[in-house]
Amino acid sequence: MVTMSRFWALAGVALLAGCGGAERSEEKAAQDSALRVQKLMAEEVQPTAEVYWNSAGYVMDESGETDLTPTTEEGWAATLQSTQELQRLGELLQTPEYADGRGEDWIAFSKSLVEVSKQAEQTALDRDSDAIFEVGGVIYRVCQACHQVYPASQPEDLGQDGVVGTAPQ
Repeated sequence: MVTMSRFWALAGVALLAGCGGAERSEEKAAQDSALRVQKLMAEEVQPTAEVYWNSAGYVMDESGETDLTPTTEEGWAATLQSTQELQRLGELLQTPEYADGRGEDWIAFSKSLVEVSKQAEQTALDRDSDAIFEVGGVIYRVCQACHQVYPASQPEDLGQDGVVGTAPQ
């Protein structure tokens, strides 16, 4: 009888451990996904957007006014390439690797990034600094709208559900 009691006790402990492990595994997967998003934003999306944003406007400092419009073929090529890269990144953000666990609004924001980046591509092809400035503002607003729903968080600043970068319920 002692053997049968011991069996049921061990089975119960194993069952409880397995259940807790599944929950921890789901939490870990959600955290990993959020960290992938943070890394993509920090290492690719932000720097790529900055290339485009830094292709129009003016900077004023003690030495005077500097026009940010590209003046070389390489500068224009970098501006154009940034728009194409933003389109690719917007598409990537729609894949399950980045979209799983997020709402339909995540897909809508990602699609908006793709669409506005197509407009940005045309401004770069036209070499229209004023249009680059205007469309750059639209890109910024798309990013800000997304960040209102999915705020950038530090790994130690987990949300209520223990997941970084998930939309509030």
